[in-house]
Amino acid sequence: MGELIKIENMRHTYPGYDGQEVHALTDINLTVEQGEFLAVIGTNGSGKSTLAKHLNALILPTGGKCLVAGMDTSDPANVWNIRQQVGMVFQNPDNQIVAAIVEEDVAFGPENLGVPPAEISRRVTESLALVNMEEYRHHGPHLLSGGQKQRVAIAGVLAMRPKCLVLDEPTAMLDPRGRKEVLDTVYRLNKEGITVVYITHFMEEAVAAHRVVVMEQGKVVLEGTPAEVFCQVEKLKAMGLDVPAAAEVAACLREQGMTLDETIISDEQLVVALCP
Repeated sequence: MGELIKIENMRHTYPGYDGQEVHALTDINLTVEQGEFLAVIGTNGSGKSTLAKHLNALILPTGGKCLVAGMDTSDPANVWNIRQQVGMVFQNPDNQIVAAIVEEDVAFGPENLGVPPAEISRRVTESLALVNMEEYRHHGPHLLSGGQKQRVAIAGVLAMRPKCLVLDEPTAMLDPRGRKEVLDTVYRLNKEGITVVYITHFMEEAVAAHRVVVMEQGKVVLEGTPAEVFCQVEKLKAMGLDVPAAAEVAACLREQGMTLDETIISDEQLVVALCP
């Protein structure tokens, strides 16, 4: 597949209210492969959103490097090329929608890139189809649910043809139905080849990722497959994190003497283990 993003000894500091230097990120080393689904989890203040903003040069390292498709984010000449490679979706869908009609909002990004009108029309149609929102193209965004608005925001990013989609807690403000709509969309896009970096504090959302990174106090403290990370129930709880319910139940049953595989992290795996 090849590396799409490579972070080398990256640091990010800024002056705090008391004049002291705040270390938001410390010595981050991380790679993201093309086509990968990477979940980044951590408590509030762990640095995960700060990390996300580095991936398309919204903020720049104060030390080390962040490379996107080989381009250094610290070089001003690379900024627009990087932002065409990496698209961002944030928590609040209302803050990302700029037009009064869905199709006009999706067209906004490519229009600003100078894409020809015929190509913009084609991209809008394709992007709305990818997020299953074609039937709403002539609707006003204010008429949509939170999950639908977030899918429109994703379509607007897709219309700029990025290789990577970075989602910073995109379901934090949604109800369960909206969360499922967005997650199903993200899973489908990843299966179609789009690289996904997914920032979340919902552990169940990270279970389907290829790899999970755990951050604490601006550092990467755990990294591995979902099974490798979520089997460390006590360690994650000590950081103030939840774990998938199935992983916690399996850990409790193991403590009671039941023989269960430590890779159990989903409800389906637990049911199969308990009811062979």
